[in-house]
Amino acid sequence: MTELYLSVENLVSGYGDLTVLRDVALSAAPGKITVVLGANGAGKTTLLSTITGVVKAQAGTVELLGRDVTRTPTHLRGRQGLALVQEGKRVFRQRTVEENLALGGRHLGRRDRAAAMEVAYRRFPVLKDKSRQKAALLSGGQQQMLAIAQALMPEPKVLMLDEPSAGLAPVIVKELLATVRMLRDEGKAVVLVEQLVGEALSVADQVLVLGRGRVVIDEPASAVTEEDVRAIYLGLGAMTTSSREAPGAAVPGACQDVSRESRQSSSGRRRGSAGR
Repeated sequence: MTELYLSVENLVSGYGDLTVLRDVALSAAPGKITVVLGANGAGKTTLLSTITGVVKAQAGTVELLGRDVTRTPTHLRGRQGLALVQEGKRVFRQRTVEENLALGGRHLGRRDRAAAMEVAYRRFPVLKDKSRQKAALLSGGQQQMLAIAQALMPEPKVLMLDEPSAGLAPVIVKELLATVRMLRDEGKAVVLVEQLVGEALSVADQVLVLGRGRVVIDEPASAVTEEDVRAIYLGLGAMTTSSREAPGAAVPGACQDVSRESRQSSSGRRRGSAGR
């Protein structure tokens, strides 16, 4: 039986009285990429937020490295091997590349943090060349690489990426997907949420498609085509996890406490924009 780094079973979650996810299951194994697809509003980001603990599970379980973390606080899930790169190139724009990486590894000892930074620079050589530059001066693709490198500083076993291609040029998307393959080859369990269906399928080992908060496809990537996924997006049909003959079966940094500074940075940018 394949070892699982992340296992989600019978997950139900949402916001207050609004239930978004119903009976969702997902797994991620070392050296594999699990791609999560779905139209806008399907529950993809809510799924990642519930796995990290930002959104509380109403029912079901989340297991990380064989340990039930369903009720574990978000920051402790991060220390236990889970990392999330949020959509939108979430970096500290007024801090340097090196400072961003240091924040990602702030729970590490000095020697371990320095070693992790060298690993980050080996993975992303362009960041070493720009280590003294503020993140705001990086290109969009470089900022996304920095966000990923920051999340990888503690060397998590599970890396979750929420639409990392958003806003990037096609040539940069190719580089990004090459990075995702590299991390898979290093043995990471990768959960990739994407809107670019064809590109996502090209790197996937396992494919999960959400429709209205339910799983409508959970299959090896070799068994799923782009047409299958687009049919679900258009409401033309669905393949359930138990049967491919049930059309219409379906009715969203690391997990660390750095979000406050990021929100303040974003708020400052909005105020500055309003002033102009």
